[in-house]
Amino acid sequence: MSTSVYTDQELARREELGQLLQLGISPYPSEPWPITHGSASILQEFKDMGADASPCSIAGRVVSKRIMGKAAFAEILDAQGKLQIYVNRDEICPGEDKTLYNEVFKRLISIGDIVGVNGYMFTTQTGEATLHVKEFKLLSKALRPLPMGKEKDGVIYDAFSDQEQRYRMRYVDLVVNPAVRDTFIQRSALIRTMRNFLEEKGYLEVETPILQPIYGGATAKPFKTHHNTLDMPLYLRIANELYLKRLIVGGFEGVFEFAKDFRNEGMSRFHNPEFTMLELYVAYQDYQWMMELVEEMVEKITVALHGSTEIKVGEHLINFSRPWKKYTMYESIREFTGHDISAMGVAELENVSAQLGIEIVPGMSRAKLIDEIFGAKVEPLLIQPTFITDYPVEMSPLAKNHRSQPGIVERFEAICNGKEICNAYSELNDPIDQRKRFEEQLGLGLRGDEEAMMLDDDFLRALEFGMPPTAGLGIGIDRLVMIMTNSASIQDVLFFPQMRPEKVQGSGGHDLGEIGIPEEWIPVFERMGLGSAKDVKGLSPNKLFNELCGANKKGKFGLKPPAREAVEQWVAQAETLSH
Repeated sequence: MSTSVYTDQELARREELGQLLQLGISPYPSEPWPITHGSASILQEFKDMGADASPCSIAGRVVSKRIMGKAAFAEILDAQGKLQIYVNRDEICPGEDKTLYNEVFKRLISIGDIVGVNGYMFTTQTGEATLHVKEFKLLSKALRPLPMGKEKDGVIYDAFSDQEQRYRMRYVDLVVNPAVRDTFIQRSALIRTMRNFLEEKGYLEVETPILQPIYGGATAKPFKTHHNTLDMPLYLRIANELYLKRLIVGGFEGVFEFAKDFRNEGMSRFHNPEFTMLELYVAYQDYQWMMELVEEMVEKITVALHGSTEIKVGEHLINFSRPWKKYTMYESIREFTGHDISAMGVAELENVSAQLGIEIVPGMSRAKLIDEIFGAKVEPLLIQPTFITDYPVEMSPLAKNHRSQPGIVERFEAICNGKEICNAYSELNDPIDQRKRFEEQLGLGLRGDEEAMMLDDDFLRALEFGMPPTAGLGIGIDRLVMIMTNSASIQDVLFFPQMRPEKVQGSGGHDLGEIGIPEEWIPVFERMGLGSAKDVKGLSPNKLFNELCGANKKGKFGLKPPAREAVEQWVAQAETLSH
């Protein structure tokens, strides 16, 4: 790779790497570093034991360094947090050779480098618990600088806050933004709490296929692939429902799975093509029983994560204590719109949609129209946890008919903070009724509904062997984590959310110079995703100037800002060159 794509700091670190090698020091040693403590456990032990604290060994990234002649202070960041260390030249270099301190620690260790240190704890004159280093070793040389924010008077400046870059470089985000790490620690605790809750009730955790010959269990558009050996199409599962029900047929009375599901649909702050679901099926129960289980489980999660049933989500204080409010689907629409749609057909629902200002697509089914009305005029208003029950049969091809109300199925969704967090049924176990509903879905598919279900003959065969009355539940883990961590976007609770491919640096910058951009500015353009003159064409010169100055500062390129007139000329030249 040409050195022109490196910033000054990246070039400096590569020079440091070369000097370390010349000194005979491996920047990436193979030997393990013995770790006796994390930063938090060291501090807690020292607080509890004081001067009697045992010798300790820790490893982590250098995130600050203050050199004071023959001694220095630095901060080490590990998985538990930060710890201040004190390094004295004559203690880590007891002999005549002071290279390890004078050359390595002072000059060749940079912010972001990973080091191992051991020593003992003491308290500085300013009262800070600090590790007095007796031994020091470089464990990994960082060739790129960390975008560490600078703190002054409690305010952090130049923080790594660009959302797109944070999602693309989550590995950096986790290092420099401690709150991000806390979000994922809470996500893990949430899943662990759910798993323990279900296992304590005697339910079995299982695994079912991700690649499926027939997709089903939900109404959604799938991802399609091809198996070469079998020469057949396969689909990434949109749900694992039909396989879990097969296990109920097989004699298990309670099964659950934390499943990765995939839906080839739109992306938003509430949708990612790959997402995590908990699905649970319990024999000899119904949807009313499942409602109580959901209340109990979510209440337990809230207390486990926050010590209370009340949590702040955005501007709302949400209380998960039982019992939750309940509406039927028709009641909720009547309550929030004033329209009783329970007996309406397609034409009347289209008319109601128009009155409510809801855009619809011609040819929508009754189920789709009801869903649109609910999604636009009811769901966003349900902030406190609320059950919506008893859906029209057209909306629920896998749910059992209501025991007393014709045209209704035994289904509920839990809505919180304006979004669905779970869906549950008294599961349909009548194979004849199930076949009829699958055939109706096939009809919808033939009319162009890409989300319609396929007919799964093997699943129908399983039902014909007899499935006991069963309650089924699906919980969207990502959305539940959003609520429990007060996160505004689903991308904030996924380590690696799906994104468009990043433009490769250096892939088209050869013609940036042709429009007058100096060589030292080309890496800045490439970091901004402007890899060629074509990308510069049509840009606002003023906006480009401001973004270049921002990228120069954030990327720590250290370049003198260009003249505005020069930026105007670059954009004008891009117009000429790209014709």
